[in-house]
Amino acid sequence: MKKVGDYMYSNLREIRKTKGYTCEYMANKIGLANRSMYSKRELGKTPFSLEEARKISELFNKSVDNIFFKEKVS
Repeated sequence: MKKVGDYMYSNLREIRKTKGYTCEYMANKIGLANRSMYSKRELGKTPFSLEEARKISELFNKSVDNIFFKEKVS
């Protein structure tokens, strides 16, 4: 059974791969110490902070809503 956050993580992973970015690159860009810390977030094992989500949205040039939510958040 899929969890509520499954869309968020699969969409994020899909966008990252489409851009050709590695987990190591993403970790560096959002200020994490290593690839493993980023991977845990992308897999849903550790939540992203609001600041990390903001940095990802800037990097992808997409809104946080577009990356992390299936439906528009009002």
